[in-house]
Amino acid sequence: MRVRDRVVVVTGASSGIGRATAEAFARKGCAVVLAARRPEALAEAARDCEKHRGARALAVPTDVTDAAAVERLAEQAVERFGRIDVWVNSAAVAAFGPFLEVPLRDFRKVVDVNVMGSVHGARAALRVMREQGHGTLIDISSIVGVVSQPYNHAYGMSKHAVRALGTSLRQELRLEGAKDIHVCSVLPATIDTPFFEHAANYTGRKVVAMPPVYSPERVARAVVDLVRTPRREVVVGPAGRSLVRQSRMTPGLTERMMGRQVDKTHLSRKEPAPATEGSLHVPAPGTGAAHGGWGGRRRTALRRLATATALAGLTAGARRLIREP
Repeated sequence: MRVRDRVVVVTGASSGIGRATAEAFARKGCAVVLAARRPEALAEAARDCEKHRGARALAVPTDVTDAAAVERLAEQAVERFGRIDVWVNSAAVAAFGPFLEVPLRDFRKVVDVNVMGSVHGARAALRVMREQGHGTLIDISSIVGVVSQPYNHAYGMSKHAVRALGTSLRQELRLEGAKDIHVCSVLPATIDTPFFEHAANYTGRKVVAMPPVYSPERVARAVVDLVRTPRREVVVGPAGRSLVRQSRMTPGLTERMMGRQVDKTHLSRKEPAPATEGSLHVPAPGTGAAHGGWGGRRRTALRRLATATALAGLTAGARRLIREP
């Protein structure tokens, strides 16, 4: 499908991957409908999109946990632009902490935003796409949807569920003969966004981006490419692709390795952190941003080193495991 002039709805568009994705489509001259909870940040993101030649933007403050609000989002997109060619479910939140110490209220909120938000988005999008006979639904999952992590239970569960939803929808559409409606899943590795700052945290340790860290624009490019050439699933980041492959070959080894890596590099051993709900229940203030401050030249060098080290470690570990009786 040609990307230019498409009508694209993006949830979670006020920051992170959602914001970078909205701007990527705006650069292609698309009409972009941006949805998130924060009106101020959303308006700023829409203004950024409109700076690009040929782009049109509509900001619709939306809580994706509200099914009726998501239906209204779809209605406003069609009312303004006449159709929906692409829908990107990008809204997501997280709560870090030992399993028994994360409040159930926070656990439910993560599942509600990440899973039910994707369900509400898919239902709203597919109603329109079925009627018009074409469209692409793209869900932002995660490599955590393949290899789970400790201390991030609800998020990992939700990303597994998002992948399962995509699989089921593809099967259903195929059985219906809806060849021009596509459902794709994107599985990013660690991305430089404000996500970690916004997460609820009950670990007592600061949550940091676990290297290697990739840019949100890298994910946005993958999303745009899926509109041109739809695929079932796309993993973003070489380290993520390696991890997914290794999990298929040696799942037990990969599980143990991920646990150690999270404890060593995802939760700071130097910086304590007070218990916080983050932005789970109340949106973070400000105008939002695509980046979280984890990038830069030093991070790029660390990313390359960490990728090489991770690949070498996985290979050596797999060989040891194979040699074990």
